[in-house]
Amino acid sequence: MIEKAKSLPADEVFLDLEDAVAPGAKESARAQVAAALADDGWAGQLRGVRVNDWTTPWTYADVIEVVSAAGAFLDLIVLPKVTEVSHVQALDLLLTQLEATHGLEPGRIGIEAQIENAQGLTNIDAIAAAPRVQALVLGPGDMAASLNMRTLEVGGQPDGYDIGDAHHHVLMRILIAARSRGINAIDGPYVKVRDVDGFRRVAGRSAALGYDGKWVLHPDQIEAGNEIFSPRQADYDHAELILDAYEWHTSHAGGARGAVMLGDEMIDEASRKMALVIAGKGRAAGMRRLAEPFRPPS
Repeated sequence: MIEKAKSLPADEVFLDLEDAVAPGAKESARAQVAAALADDGWAGQLRGVRVNDWTTPWTYADVIEVVSAAGAFLDLIVLPKVTEVSHVQALDLLLTQLEATHGLEPGRIGIEAQIENAQGLTNIDAIAAAPRVQALVLGPGDMAASLNMRTLEVGGQPDGYDIGDAHHHVLMRILIAARSRGINAIDGPYVKVRDVDGFRRVAGRSAALGYDGKWVLHPDQIEAGNEIFSPRQADYDHAELILDAYEWHTSHAGGARGAVMLGDEMIDEASRKMALVIAGKGRAAGMRRLAEPFRPPS
């Protein structure tokens, strides 16, 4: 499974020491994870490990053993079930000591904080501002359990809730905290790995809100995820057109105007900011313009 993961077209791959490992196998799994992280054959993805949370007896040893053996190959640690900022601060202090001990660049190992219950959501602003935090990640299963949602479908909608998205407030709270600190917001997994249509439906909601990505549990979900979190071609082309047109119209050659008509729509500085978001996502996905570029009026 790890060999296959090395070549998958995902932005990030993390190896799991938490839910995917039974209690009796926790200690032996650390060496296996460290060896895999340091192995050859990775295709340039960010490499991470999800350790156990601080309420367990395994967290400190997870971090010490993996970083000591493979810290030079480790980009990030996913810290699950973060309920308060002290969880991140403790991990930051431990990483700082390990980096110094093993000659690693200070601060090179980032933290992705997984928000999985009501307490974590309540304390999310402080968590987002903590040292090393590069992303906030929704843990939809534990969050649903924490809120007493009447559902057994991780990432799906509870039966009987038919007036919108039952997860909307949680998604927006995480997104706002992430954006206020300039870090990524990542949607959590959808566990029906063979139901690609269901994955598309759930991923489409968080992508529309502005999330940067979503966890996948199976290779079948990767293609759908990459497509959904990239702009539609027409939207990307139009965003680039807005940027070109606005740049020209605000220049002296274009009349130095701040609000102009582009076809049947008015564009201004707010239009430029919105277009930057769509164009930025498209460029990051390697998209190329297919529509005609902007041509200044003659």
